[in-house]
Amino acid sequence: MVEQFDPFADVRKFAYSGTVRAAYPLSPRPKVPSHIRRPNYGREALFPSRRIRVNSTEEQEGVRVAAKLARESLDLIGAMVRPGITTDEIDQALFKAAVERGCYPSPLGYHGYPKSVCTSVNEVICHGIPDQRKLEDGDIINLDVTLYHNGFHGDLNATYPVGDKARANADLMKLIRTARECLDAAIAICGPGMPYAEVGHVIQPIAERNGCCVVRNYTGHGIGRVFHGPPPVYHYPTKKSYGTMQPGHIFTIEPMVNLGQEWRDIEWPDDWTIASRDGSPSAAAEETLLITDTGVEILTAQGGPRVLDTTEARERHLAARRATAPSAAPLSSG
Repeated sequence: MVEQFDPFADVRKFAYSGTVRAAYPLSPRPKVPSHIRRPNYGREALFPSRRIRVNSTEEQEGVRVAAKLARESLDLIGAMVRPGITTDEIDQALFKAAVERGCYPSPLGYHGYPKSVCTSVNEVICHGIPDQRKLEDGDIINLDVTLYHNGFHGDLNATYPVGDKARANADLMKLIRTARECLDAAIAICGPGMPYAEVGHVIQPIAERNGCCVVRNYTGHGIGRVFHGPPPVYHYPTKKSYGTMQPGHIFTIEPMVNLGQEWRDIEWPDDWTIASRDGSPSAAAEETLLITDTGVEILTAQGGPRVLDTTEARERHLAARRATAPSAAPLSSG
C-alpha cells in the first residue's frame, strides 16, 4: 500500500483555508482507447473572441448527444457518493463510463489538468483534483462532468451531501438547494432577445436572500466544438457581461455560491484547486443550454433534453427590470 502524503505541507507560506487537504500520490493517467476521438486542446484558446457561435442544426444535435451522455455519466458517479469512497475511485468510474459511451473525458489533459472529472469537497469551489482522500460523513461534494463525443462537448455539475450527517445539516442542505435554485431561476428567463447580463441579476438576489454569496471569479461559458468559448456568463451583475441570446447559442450557467458573505477565493499550489478564502462551504449546479425560437432547451436535463417555452417569464422579468432600472441606464445587451 502506497503511503499517502500532503504535497503542499512544506510549500512555503501556503495555508489551507479549510479542513480539506490534498492526499497524494495521484493515480497514473489512464490510457484512452485509440478509437475514442480526442479534442485538440493545443489549438483551443480560452474565450478566443467575443463572437458568440450560432450553432447549426447538425452542431446542436452533436452537443445534444454529448450532453445526454454526460448526464448519464454524472448520474452514475453521483450514485457512488458515500462516506469512505475516495475521489480517485469516482474519477476512475467516470473515465470508465466515458469510454463505454465512446467519449473522451474533456478535463483530462485540458491545459494540464490531470484527471477526468473535477471533485470539489466542502470549501473547494471548483476544479478539485481527484486524489486518495476518502469522503467523510458530513462532507459535501461537487462533481463536474464534461464529455467530448464526436467533436462536441457536453457539460454539467451537481453538488451532493455525503452521509447522514450532511443530510441532517440544515445549513449545508440549504446551500446545495440555493445553488440549484439560482440555476433554475436563471434558466427560466433564458431565450431569444435576453441579454446575458440578466443572468447575474437573477442569481445574486436569490443567493443573498438565502444567506449565501456568489463566487465572482468563475463563470459559465459558451460550449460546443470548444470546451470554453464566448460568452462568459457572469452569475452576478457586472458591466463586463456582453451579448444577447439568440437561437442556436449553446452555453452553460453554473452558479457557485458560498455560505456566508465571503466570495473571494484562494488557489492551491496545484494551480487548479480553488477554495473559499474563509473556508466556508461552497456548492454549485450547472446545465448545458440551447436557445430556441421560444425559449431554451436544457440539453443536460435529467431524463433527457427538456424544452421550455420561456416567453411569458422573459416578458415578466424584463418588465420588472425596466420598472426598477434607472431611466438613464437601459438594460445592457453588450
